[in-house]
Amino acid sequence: MRMSDEEYFRSCVAKERHLAQLLGHHNIEEFYESAGTLWDDSKALPQWTRDWNACAHLMIEHDITIAYHRETGEAHSSSATVGPIVVRFADHPTKDQAIRFAIVKAVTSLLEHAHHHKHCHGH
Repeated sequence: MRMSDEEYFRSCVAKERHLAQLLGHHNIEEFYESAGTLWDDSKALPQWTRDWNACAHLMIEHDITIAYHRETGEAHSSSATVGPIVVRFADHPTKDQAIRFAIVKAVTSLLEHAHHHKHCHGH
């Protein structure tokens, strides 16, 4: 079951905040009147889950691949594997948003894994 638009928006902002922290932005404030815009030293952080320009940079920088999955007999794909993440389009408002959300999730997963590996294995 899909969440409401406001819940979806909040989950997108939460994913962006978490990714920003993993990328080293620790002084993040959220101004609700800015509709989820995140700020770091008065500079807006990218809206990765909501803007293809920001999201594309993440994909390229972290070598994220996308493989679309189409059920037999279907004209269009209903899900995709984005890096290490599988996303079902029905769980998101649009296919576009599903892919952006999954890219952010994939990069977050890769960064968390690298961070965990570095701290747990002394590299």
